[in-house]
Amino acid sequence: MIVRVALDEGGLTGRITPETTFPEGDFRASYFAGDRKKEVYERVQRIASDLGIGPEEMPEAALRYVPSHPAVSTVIPGMRTVRNVERNMAVGDGKGLPADKIAKVKPHRWVRNFYR
Repeated sequence: MIVRVALDEGGLTGRITPETTFPEGDFRASYFAGDRKKEVYERVQRIASDLGIGPEEMPEAALRYVPSHPAVSTVIPGMRTVRNVERNMAVGDGKGLPADKIAKVKPHRWVRNFYR
């Protein structure tokens, strides 16, 4: 299985806050419209807290979580900057999230569709 949007359009980067603004024409302005930025921010804070990491470590946690499932062979993360590429490459070693951390993430399952 090939997984895309593993960072949830930036939601799992730990950088989306209720005050985040997007440039004119950026689809994320509608994707994270209304209370969505606040909701994403609060959920990311809780996940990071449960994992014992800072929000800035969320991209690595998210990119390691996805290939932890045995059906996943490839993760295609988005990249907007050279720094994003460097960080994504650093976790491209195929190592998944440890089982104890997966157990901490599972209760955070969130069924929603921001694409509507």
